[in-house]
Amino acid sequence: MIEKLLDFPEIGTVIITHNIPEVISLPESPRVIRRWNSAPKGFGHNHNDAFCLCVDDFFCVMNPDIDFVENPFSALVTELVASGSAMIAPKVVDSTGCVEDSARHFPTILGIVKKVLGISDGRHMELSQMNPFHPECVAGMFMLFKYDGYRKLNGFDTRYFLYYEDIDICARIWKAGASVLLLTPVVVIHDAQRKSHKSFKFLRWHISSMLLFFRLHMWRLPQVATAYRSKNNW
Repeated sequence: MIEKLLDFPEIGTVIITHNIPEVISLPESPRVIRRWNSAPKGFGHNHNDAFCLCVDDFFCVMNPDIDFVENPFSALVTELVASGSAMIAPKVVDSTGCVEDSARHFPTILGIVKKVLGISDGRHMELSQMNPFHPECVAGMFMLFKYDGYRKLNGFDTRYFLYYEDIDICARIWKAGASVLLLTPVVVIHDAQRKSHKSFKFLRWHISSMLLFFRLHMWRLPQVATAYRSKNNW
């Protein structure tokens, strides 16, 4: 994946965070910056630390297991600048081509109950019909920010160790009068691992992050229309 990134002309530097001790072979390039943590840090904390090393006009939060059909960055950067949105994301599909639930409604108590009962997973069903599309929130596997936009938000809230930090930053974007945008023709590949379905440790993180999100945002979530037009140019 790093080799593909380095081939895309929009990519300035690639910042790799080693959150745990590991041996990974990476391309030798002055454009690849590696960080090692002495102790594991949370998702948002790691990306905020990486942002401190960013010297480019845009900052992309991306999981290491993302794969590409083709270069997504040219179209994403163009639309992000033209729209005045704070953040943009591509459509995410799995390796079989099925659309992932990366574009979601804000979680609610009723929505959580529906998810537990298998009635609904909270995804935007309008995703395939609209372009560009303004979801309430997108998953943190791939988020492209303008440098100044991420700085204005002070990045992710590090009180979340894992889970819900992506939903939180989307809520703060909408509350700031800006918008979240998803460019549906642009596609990346990601196979969700859903570790909280298999591990008690990850489930505990998931539940604690959900409770934190509700404490910070419950009854104060912004009303978002899918046809939103940004009031602020970020």
